[in-house]
Amino acid sequence: MNIIAAVDQNWAIGKNNALLVSIPADLKFFREMTTGKVVVMGRKTLESFPGGLPLKNRTNIVLTKNPGYRVKGAICVHSQAELDQLLEQYDKEEIYVIGGERMYRMLLDKCDTAYITKIHFSYDADAYFPNLDEHPDWELAEESDEQTYFDLEYYFLKYRKKSFLQEQN
Repeated sequence: MNIIAAVDQNWAIGKNNALLVSIPADLKFFREMTTGKVVVMGRKTLESFPGGLPLKNRTNIVLTKNPGYRVKGAICVHSQAELDQLLEQYDKEEIYVIGGERMYRMLLDKCDTAYITKIHFSYDADAYFPNLDEHPDWELAEESDEQTYFDLEYYFLKYRKKSFLQEQN
């Protein structure tokens, strides 16, 4: 499974259920990586999208504790066990965890690849992604050249779980 996020230099991902910054090249990268794939998110992440609607051209899976929660165009599950069972029917390579903080923390150990847009700036935030630079199970596998958006510098990073790298050798 994959995990994808844009983080600041402190691994912050959001404030008040919104992204910290909207970088067109990052949004394009996200679209390219997830279109035609399965995206897994929490309810708050879904509600942060325009109109609270699922992402087009993707299988949207939403985890919510509310058993009555329904959204047209999304599959709603109500427990981690139900989510795990549902995800078994999809190819692991086709699944992307897209947020928010609770979903990232809950599913990080089930993922083997993380696509991180790392923004060289520190924002005021209330939601964070686990710091993969300090995580003993993960290592940086690829790093893009420096990118810029106005005065912001950022990088596209690809992390791999160490156990996944060992399986590949």
